[in-house]
Amino acid sequence: MPSDTPDSFRGDPKRNGRNNSDPISTPNSLAGPSKLQLMQKALMAPFSQRKNDSSSIISDLAPVIMTPRMMNAASTVSSKQPRERIGNSSMSRSRMDFATLGRAPLRLGLGARRITSRDLEIVEATEQLLHVEVPEPDGVASNVSLLRGFNATIPSAEQSKSRRRQMRSVDAPHIGLKKLGMNARGLLTEEDDHEGQSVTSEDDVVVVPRSDTTLRKGKRRGRESLSATKMLGKDELTRQRKEILRDKENINIKRSLVNNEIVEITHKIQTLDDIRTKLEEDLIKLQEDELELDDELQGVKERLEFEQSSSTRMSQSFQITHSSRRRKGPAFLPSEHAELPPGVAFMTLDSHTAPLSALDFSEPYGTLVSASLEDSQPIVWDLLSGTESGRLRGHTGTVKCIQVEDTVCVTGSEDSSVRLWDLRRVDADGSDGWGDEGEMVNLSDVAEEEGSEEGAKQNGIRNGVEKEQIEDAACLRVLEGHTKAVTTLFFEDNCLVTGASDKTLRQWDLTTGQCVMTMDILWAIAHPTPSTLANNLFAGAAASVGTFAVPMPPRADGSWDMYEDYVGGVQFWGYGLVSGSGDGAVRMWDMRTGQAHRTLVGHSAPVTCLQFDEIHIASGSLDKTIRIWDVRTGGVFETLKYDHPVAALQFDTRKVIAATGENGVKIYNRTSMLQSTLLTNGHTSPVERLRYMDRYMVTGGRDSTVKVWSL
Repeated sequence: MPSDTPDSFRGDPKRNGRNNSDPISTPNSLAGPSKLQLMQKALMAPFSQRKNDSSSIISDLAPVIMTPRMMNAASTVSSKQPRERIGNSSMSRSRMDFATLGRAPLRLGLGARRITSRDLEIVEATEQLLHVEVPEPDGVASNVSLLRGFNATIPSAEQSKSRRRQMRSVDAPHIGLKKLGMNARGLLTEEDDHEGQSVTSEDDVVVVPRSDTTLRKGKRRGRESLSATKMLGKDELTRQRKEILRDKENINIKRSLVNNEIVEITHKIQTLDDIRTKLEEDLIKLQEDELELDDELQGVKERLEFEQSSSTRMSQSFQITHSSRRRKGPAFLPSEHAELPPGVAFMTLDSHTAPLSALDFSEPYGTLVSASLEDSQPIVWDLLSGTESGRLRGHTGTVKCIQVEDTVCVTGSEDSSVRLWDLRRVDADGSDGWGDEGEMVNLSDVAEEEGSEEGAKQNGIRNGVEKEQIEDAACLRVLEGHTKAVTTLFFEDNCLVTGASDKTLRQWDLTTGQCVMTMDILWAIAHPTPSTLANNLFAGAAASVGTFAVPMPPRADGSWDMYEDYVGGVQFWGYGLVSGSGDGAVRMWDMRTGQAHRTLVGHSAPVTCLQFDEIHIASGSLDKTIRIWDVRTGGVFETLKYDHPVAALQFDTRKVIAATGENGVKIYNRTSMLQSTLLTNGHTSPVERLRYMDRYMVTGGRDSTVKVWSL
């Protein structure tokens, strides 16, 4: 062709024929470029040509706007074109760029096989792939190839077994085995209606031919074995041996596959069990959330009643509020409380020098009153700052029971008295310029400070009576009537019920300070109700007529004491009063008549604590159990067993928290029925007293410390 031929005709095979420089036009040439060079040429072609018209822009955008179906059709058409068309002209028409390569696989018709972009990736990573170690799978696939396992499981694997059975089949006279088998199983055949006929026919009889020699001699020869009529040969037997060995191998492979499937199914079952467990936990969580919402709703109702009645409160120096032991809703907590980890004691109060005997607080981060065994003056704490606010001075014996409601506190002591306190009048200093009780005070020093010589004396006197008159300003009333130690109490509004070691319960009117009613437990024991089984009462009840003292089981640290609190707990709800006593019985009293109308028998040791709500009564005992009673039926709803005696408890609809003679606090989830123990930063000796409200708890132990917990 002349050199001045236009470019558009240089690549046209119809006008110009094959170009000698085209490597595709001379496939048999040894000096032609390689496939990699062709690929480089194809990739760099768009950058070596100019785009002068709008058609080039459309051709560039065409692969982008094409649908997958159109792209597949275009690739199919391009694969059917002759090899001669792959040249400069075809490159100019396709106008491939990197955007096209990213959206569709690159396919060039070089030879019979089409090269894709995946092939290019493999070629580039050839050296790396050759040095990579291919991991072997675990299980049966590690020693059995995929093809071998497939051959062992396809139906054709049984052909050799069927062939061998056919080889062992012998042509014998018809003996009617099928009919005999059906008759043996009692199945009907077509000839059963012919009575009197033989079961076998002439065709069923095995006929053994006899030779002439046998006939002449008159002797019968036995039937030959069926295997004697078959000759298989060495090659056939060798073949069958190989087939049998291969079938055994197939059985081993199938066994491995079945075992592998069993293991897989076991894992699936375990996974499903885990999922089921998780769902059950979610269901329990939903139940707990529902109970929490019920408590929150009840708390909102109580708050509404409180705010509605606030305008009609009595104008008194102190106000006895609704008992917090009935309060079910969430308490008001500081915003920082949510940042505390649950189940951790985050505050320790350590001013006591003896094991704790009683404690109670008004609200979370409110006012706490705690007492110890060797101190007759309970300590008042500010829980927000963790500091001591003052002391309640007036009792002469160990304080055994305390209840705090807002700014009102009631205490019961071994001195057989009950005192009503106004916590707002507690002096933080507690001295008022005087020394502590029993300290020698020089009145002349006091006179000089006051600028008065009256009462000045050189010799010291004990500031007993004078100091008591000053420091009793916080004490509003002193209730006297019991003859022995007051061991438990409960008050609500203006009604107070106390229990003492004199084996009586007394009801008090706090506005007048008078005893309204006395309930005698000994009289109730002597006149049991019809539901009481006297033979089930605690054996030590017979000794309750005299001085009551029972050795308690040892605690976790091995310590033990003589238990002398005959009345372990009292609480009332409306006119219904519940008490737990040293004879192991839980009695329900009618506060209008003072009579015990029901006795719940089940504990085998003195009852040390109890709590009462509308439906259930929870009682703890020295017999190492907590029993939850159903008030409606009088039966035991649930029993919780521990390793040591129960000293204190409190419960709500979701949980039961108990002090069970151990360093940790036991928590029983009533929804999931699971037990847990709080130990983190806790007591170093067994816990004796506890009180919680919402997510806030205070405990007292034998280590003389008070711990504040986040629940």
